Amino acid sequence: MPELPDIAAYIAALEPRVMGLTLERVRLASPFLLRTTTPALSEAAGRTVRELRRVGKRIAIGLDGDLWLVLHLMIAGRLHWKPARAALKGRQNLAAFDFPPGSLTLTEAGAKRRASLHVVAGEPGLLAMDPGGIDVLMADLACFRAALSRENRTLKRALTDPRIVSGVGNAYSDEILHAPGSRPSL
Repeated sequence: MPELPDIAAYIAALEPRVMGLTLERVRLASPFLLRTTTPALSEAAGRTVRELRRVGKRIAIGLDGDLWLVLHLMIAGRLHWKPARAALKGRQNLAAFDFPPGSLTLTEAGAKRRASLHVVAGEPGLLAMDPGGIDVLMADLACFRAALSRENRTLKRALTDPRIVSGVGNAYSDEILHAPGSRPSL
């Protein structure tokens, strides 16, 4: 399940591949992947990638003209770099983002399709996608303590709530609780 470290790894791998390149087009094998209608997905074609950013458990691809493609991989979504204009064959392939040197494909294993793609305009549109939890890599101890104690919840539930802590889900919350000897099931 992609969470903060996985999303950071995806972004690090994508930067040398797509930064500064023109997105030729986005091909959808599944129309249910796209969760927004305005701006239109076709508006992304021909724009240059200017920024990659993590928004919670989402990957945001910033294009010229302040247009953002926001991918949420959910549980079984994965990104793959393939040769240019790679075919979208098979049930698992949901989309391809075509760049001159290659295609970034989105696959999702399993029967339930939960991955999503949103197209948003501007910083306000991107901020609306953020559940608002603290960034654990930037927060100091006082900020972390305040976020975890803001609501009456178990530690595990607080760690997995994206409105409290950004980017940490079930898998990493178990690791976080296991390290000091806590019982993750609590």
